[in-house]
Amino acid sequence: MKRFIYALGLTLACFGTAQASIDTYEFSTQAERDRYRTLVEELRCPKCQNQNIADSDAPIAMDMRDEIFKKLEEGQSNEQIVEFLVDRYGDFVRYKPPVNKKTLILWYGPAAFLTFGFAMVAMIVIRRRRSTRTEQNEQQLSSDEKARLSDILKQDK
Repeated sequence: MKRFIYALGLTLACFGTAQASIDTYEFSTQAERDRYRTLVEELRCPKCQNQNIADSDAPIAMDMRDEIFKKLEEGQSNEQIVEFLVDRYGDFVRYKPPVNKKTLILWYGPAAFLTFGFAMVAMIVIRRRRSTRTEQNEQQLSSDEKARLSDILKQDK
C-alpha cells in the first residue's frame, strides 16, 4: 500500500511540472496574427543565444512576446516594435544587425581576416620560391669555378 501511495504521489508531482505555458493571444485580424508571427520568428532570445523568441521558453522570451502583443494592440508598426526591443535588449535580438560603428567587425571582420590570411600565405610562398631560386643559382658554378675545380680534382689524383 505504501508503494502505491508513493507511486501516486510521484506521478502527481510529475504531472504538475509537465505543464507548459502556451501563449494564447486574441488577435482582431489575421493580418495582426501574421505580423505577430513574423516578429517573434525574426527576433532572437537574449538568453537562448541562437533561438528565436517564438521557440524559446525562457522567461525573457515570454516577456518579449507579451511586449510585442501589447505594441501590436497599440497599433505600432513592425519597425517601431523592433526598435523598442533593440533599445531595451540591444542589437543582439536581431538576427541581422544593422551596419554601424558597433557592428563593423561583425560585417567586415571575417572578410578582413580571410584577406589577411591569403596575403600571409602568398608572402610565404613567394619567399620560398625566391629562396629556392637563390639556392639553385648558388649551386650552379661559373666556367672559371668549374675549371678551377677540375684542376683541384686532377691534382688530388
